[in-house]
Amino acid sequence: MPIPGNPLAYTLVYALESARGPVLVDAGWEHEDAWAALGEGLGAFGMDVAEVYGVVVTHHHPDHAGLAGRVREASGAWIAMHREDAEIVRRFREMVERDAGRSWRLDTLRRAGADEAELAAPGRAGARRVRHVDPPAEPDRELDDGDLVDLPGRRLRAIWTPGHSPGHICLHLEDDGRLFTGDHVLPRITPHIGLYPYDRPGVDPLGDFLASLRRVAGLPAAERAEALPAHQHRFTGLAERARAIIGHHEDRLAEVAALLGAEPVTLWQVAAGLSWRSPWEAMALADREMAAGEAAAHLRTLERRGVARRDGADAPIRFVRAA
Repeated sequence: MPIPGNPLAYTLVYALESARGPVLVDAGWEHEDAWAALGEGLGAFGMDVAEVYGVVVTHHHPDHAGLAGRVREASGAWIAMHREDAEIVRRFREMVERDAGRSWRLDTLRRAGADEAELAAPGRAGARRVRHVDPPAEPDRELDDGDLVDLPGRRLRAIWTPGHSPGHICLHLEDDGRLFTGDHVLPRITPHIGLYPYDRPGVDPLGDFLASLRRVAGLPAAERAEALPAHQHRFTGLAERARAIIGHHEDRLAEVAALLGAEPVTLWQVAAGLSWRSPWEAMALADREMAAGEAAAHLRTLERRGVARRDGADAPIRFVRAA
């Protein structure tokens, strides 16, 4: 399913046969090209969008949930996702109705330490356009860890794997052993793990992600099952790949910790000091925003481990190395 203008290029959507009709794992980006691809893909297997029985969404992001509402309109299908992401969808829709998104975003960037010149320079070299994204459709059904998805005649079990989103789920097709990993475990890249708002209390998305990786790596099926991710390609060796991603983030945590000392540094300064695929100076504001979210998630884990400490509660958000 194409994602026009996005470096990920496509989302892999899976159709599972059942006695009541196909159930989709994810639905793709809301775009006419993706809608056409869905119809063509199902048609290649003698299926039709109008026959879809349900859509189980691994997480609420638009490249996964975007077309779910349109599928429901065309077929009467149910939409299911984990209850944590269902709550995010409801909050997102309320924010859009209040038209509060832009002001919230700019205030958040200022709190991180971004200066006004950065916020006023969307046309800087290397910038990419940030497209408006509509909220996904609200689900009809909410899942918890261990729930069986309504896939008549088969057994598809939800495995709660928070981190990339609070309600991300993997799905184990128990009748043939396959594991649908969404964005949780990808064969060559790692998903974005960010903390939003940057100083939101009481959560540790990276800590959740690392624990979820360890859980998946420990599944009996992880050593032998075929993994079907939402991007790139199918692969085996899920446990080994999960452990490699844990190692990547431990290295990243060490890189963040090395930027901390006795003198306070802003979250923005920490993000700017990390290594990225593109130099910080060439990054668009939207990319810097995501980089700061990733830095914030790593700093939160370092706080939980007693390595980093928040310096005061006022803006901008600052950190020092814990004594």
